[in-house]
Amino acid sequence: MSEEKSKNNTENSNIKKANVGDMIEIKKGDEKGKKGKVVVSRENSVIVEIGINTKRDEPIKTVVNHKNYKLI
Repeated sequence: MSEEKSKNNTENSNIKKANVGDMIEIKKGDEKGKKGKVVVSRENSVIVEIGINTKRDEPIKTVVNHKNYKLI
């Protein structure tokens, strides 16, 4: 069991995590290829602002796992 935990910890530490304010490009999912600014950084994911809804004048946000984006 402890071998599994240490293996998971090393896999997670190899992923570069974005910080608030960083620009990222989404690699997987419905929003693939879109670029956005990180608004909130969590343990397993980030919340990204990818645009503005012109009708309501509010930001369009999505949640992206750390494995599913790259820093730009």
